[in-house]
Amino acid sequence: MSNRVIIVGGGLNGAALALALASAGQPSLLVDALPPETRADPAFDGRAYALALSSQRMLAALGLWRELAGKAERIAHVKVADGRPNSGVCGPHLHFNADELDGEGAGFMLEDRHLRPALLAAIAGQKLITHLAPAKVVTQNSGPNTASITLDDGRKFEGALLVGCDGRASAVAARAGIARQGHDYGQIALVCALTHEKPHNGTAYQLFLPAGPLAILPLKGNRCSIVWSESASRATAIAALNDADYMAALRPVFGNFLGEISLCGARFSYPLSLTLATELTRPRLALVGDAAHGIHPLAGQGLNLGLRDVASLAEVISDATRRGEDLGGALVLARYARWRRSDIAANSIVTDGVNHLFSNDNPILRAGRSLGLGVVNAWPGLRRYLMAEAAGLHGTLPRLMQGQAL
Repeated sequence: MSNRVIIVGGGLNGAALALALASAGQPSLLVDALPPETRADPAFDGRAYALALSSQRMLAALGLWRELAGKAERIAHVKVADGRPNSGVCGPHLHFNADELDGEGAGFMLEDRHLRPALLAAIAGQKLITHLAPAKVVTQNSGPNTASITLDDGRKFEGALLVGCDGRASAVAARAGIARQGHDYGQIALVCALTHEKPHNGTAYQLFLPAGPLAILPLKGNRCSIVWSESASRATAIAALNDADYMAALRPVFGNFLGEISLCGARFSYPLSLTLATELTRPRLALVGDAAHGIHPLAGQGLNLGLRDVASLAEVISDATRRGEDLGGALVLARYARWRRSDIAANSIVTDGVNHLFSNDNPILRAGRSLGLGVVNAWPGLRRYLMAEAAGLHGTLPRLMQGQAL
């Protein structure tokens, strides 16, 4: 099938791309190294995602939000502070009220254990998607008219375009000779869900502590997800503790502003780094999501950035097909790269810069940071602009991100 798109990587972005293409009548081959039952396991990934409003609209356009809506928590407020351990939000801080965005809200919190199975179920019911899992790609080639892959069992497949959705250590990018730039933050994110005594009222907190940011993200009920970034050495030691000692280490950092807290479910840890592919495309090849850009998790923009890749590439392919163009041709792929380049660069620079600026205890920088947060909070126009930016409402949005069909 020469017009087929070959997608390598069956994570969130790979699955979303296959569904987006299918919604436009475009067939795809989705190759995943992991079996579906592994990805569908609730213990596979402990993260929760801050879905921007534009990302939620995309999931709605793909027919997924009806099932997910009851499992998502609307983000009603976002509070950002230059914090201290055990202090919560105190002193000058930035407060985003989602009702300022015409009442639509800034986005939603959704746990991976709900999103991933919904994507897999939708794929299973879609005839235009051929899902090979588990299957491992061992070689790939890009010819003048087709892209091809060979699996570890010897099977070969051809298509018009090969898309790498295979994560930060993308083998697709490496086999294509695409270099990467970036650095290790020397931090590890400790992730878990907590129950707490007092209601969170839909408020997300981003506290910048000397060792790294602490995100406290509202989930359904009196629960929250935390992303606790610490130095690699301290985080490794904390991760090795039993649950009781882990909570004893967390409580002085978290504080008591939500009352008593307790662990709810498994604990996870993820090393943090910045890794950017130097090219988004090569002949008959495109990169999407973490394969193109792995950024710091502060502000929760990683998945949103990947979904914007998905929506943009799906639209470029869909429009090219309607015009009778070669969907894997150089002109088509150049449109995708132009569309995504500035957004990726801006998010990478901002998250990297903010992490470096706030992850220290320099008293002069602390004073300047607090002053800056207070000034932005007192400037309604700028505050609303930043809220709309975080909600993914700025720039030339793909149709799916506007809630429209391809």
